[in-house]
Amino acid sequence: MAFIRKFKTASGATGVQVCWKKSGEVVKVVHIGSANSEVGLEKLLKKAQKVMDEGKRPLFNLGDYDAKHEGNF
Repeated sequence: MAFIRKFKTASGATGVQVCWKKSGEVVKVVHIGSANSEVGLEKLLKKAQKVMDEGKRPLFNLGDYDAKHEGNF
């Protein structure tokens, strides 16, 4: 299971990490970066979400669905 961790650094910035847990234990951590502003933090959170989404397959491919069912509604 992956999750995004936010924490305060020693300098007062907000750090962002992506962590993976297995059997309740953190097995991998990727440091995304640190931000001193809300805008910077939002950018880091988006980047962290992209890291979490790497390698995931979508449950549905809506592009294929739309092409197959065009005009059937």
